[in-house]
Amino acid sequence: MTRADAPPRTRRLRRRAAAAILPVLSPLAKALGYRLLRIRDRGGLGIEDGAIPYGTSVFDDDVPGVANLDPPFLAALRRAAVDAAADGVAFTVNSGWRTPDYQRRLRREAVARYGSEEAAARWVSTPETSPHVAGAAVDLGPASAQAWLDARGAAYGLCRIYGNEPWHYELRPEAAVTGPPSLFPTPADDPRHRV
Repeated sequence: MTRADAPPRTRRLRRRAAAAILPVLSPLAKALGYRLLRIRDRGGLGIEDGAIPYGTSVFDDDVPGVANLDPPFLAALRRAAVDAAADGVAFTVNSGWRTPDYQRRLRREAVARYGSEEAAARWVSTPETSPHVAGAAVDLGPASAQAWLDARGAAYGLCRIYGNEPWHYELRPEAAVTGPPSLFPTPADDPRHRV
């Protein structure tokens, strides 16, 4: 049985164990010159493809998943992160820029998990339509960062785009004046994602 086939309770227990262990292991790994990745085995895909090490911030220029974000988008993220830090909130990048190969792998995994291309499209875009591949999207955590951005992000042009993805943000500079755009229920409902 693979991890994806494990019962939901087992997967939850594994996530909780990882959440408890990673904050302890990450500083130790970093001190030894290593970075813990958030991804499982991706068949050779690594940091250079957009995999994000555990605990990555929007200021980690040595991580391509951050450094390859669109410059105005990254600048807005960094301005917001500085202001959020003053409120005691830290931004953690869970995903940012990705290579087409990495996005293709995520899409295949989503099809396997959800059972069809149509169902997978509700969560993962194709490489041709993903804003992650263009460096125009970031998935942020923790929940406190998401709440902070939901309340204040429009002032920086940083907006949630999808109702089912509270972690996914993109740059909408006009939001500083007009407010955040209406949410698409899922990526599949976003006209930009239709080829």
